Amino acid sequence: MTHIDFPLALDAIKERIANIHPLQYAKTRNFLTGAVTLLSPYLSRGVISLPQVKHEILRNYSVYQSEKLLQELAWREYYQRIWQSKEDLIFTDLKHPQEQVKHYKIQEAVLQANTGIQAIDDGIEQLYSTGYMHNHLRMYTAMLSCNIGKAHWLLPAQWMYYHLLDGDLASNALSWQWVAGSFSSKKYVANQENINRYTGSIQTNSFLSVEYDAFENLPVPEPLKEVHSLSLSTALPDSEKTNKKNDPVFVYNSYQLDPEWHAGEEGHRILLLEPAHFEKYPVSNTVLSFIIQLGRHNIPGLTLFTGSFNELATSFPGSKIYYKEHPLTKHYSGIQEQRSWMFPEVTGYYPSFFSYWKKCERYLR
Repeated sequence: MTHIDFPLALDAIKERIANIHPLQYAKTRNFLTGAVTLLSPYLSRGVISLPQVKHEILRNYSVYQSEKLLQELAWREYYQRIWQSKEDLIFTDLKHPQEQVKHYKIQEAVLQANTGIQAIDDGIEQLYSTGYMHNHLRMYTAMLSCNIGKAHWLLPAQWMYYHLLDGDLASNALSWQWVAGSFSSKKYVANQENINRYTGSIQTNSFLSVEYDAFENLPVPEPLKEVHSLSLSTALPDSEKTNKKNDPVFVYNSYQLDPEWHAGEEGHRILLLEPAHFEKYPVSNTVLSFIIQLGRHNIPGLTLFTGSFNELATSFPGSKIYYKEHPLTKHYSGIQEQRSWMFPEVTGYYPSFFSYWKKCERYLR
């Protein structure tokens, strides 16, 4: 596996944006060694924005040269629009029920990185050690669990989200649904030859060493038969003390760590960690530590507050409270400000990415 690291400093993140090569990306993005951007943790956490990346790309490359990369970035925005429209329905089979579900658990072999498909096992080990997994490996893992092992997608998706530095609830849940066929016209499958091609592995004679027409009636392989429930939790830190003077309060959270938001203004900068949120959507200690470090590194004076939004508001009774719009901030109150969008003109629910992208394209020309 290629060594992966995610620097915390904003200068290093911006350098990563400046070094994007859209043409190489288009040609190689599906290969583990391809020219992917490695920007996903910063986009998911709101440190940088999609329009910021789009602007930098189009400063150096034409729309034609950049189209595939812009399209892939737009998938993230597309999923956010679905989340806005469908809310918690994204955690259910959105278009139609997943077919051929045998259980609502997760395979022991997936948890132990012992599926017998070496590239997938290596990818799971990398996920555990770094918090990152290449997008193509995420698809392979999802199809193995759901379409070969016959698990319903929800619990395995929660397991993956728990470990991802770039965990985005909409992108994760809807991507798993796309693979499992509950948010697409058919299930995604890949055989061993395909996996070897894109991962550089040379495995043969695995249970995926079949032709594609064999997948329809493929029995659950022996390594994927043992299944388990899953208990995931997040240990939150204690709140930190703050000066209670009546300055404005700028509320950050695990999806909103924008270092340029109200930069230079006087006020309390609070990273809100709500126990109810992390009980519903737990993340690993590695992920939580990354979120906190990323915020501290780039937002001067950032203070942790562990508790509900109402408890935070009660702690600052005379202060104006500012926050950004997000599906997870609907229960906030105060002064809501909008997120930045690549395509602010294209809103609402679209049943397919293609129908959404056709609307977006007109704003690129």
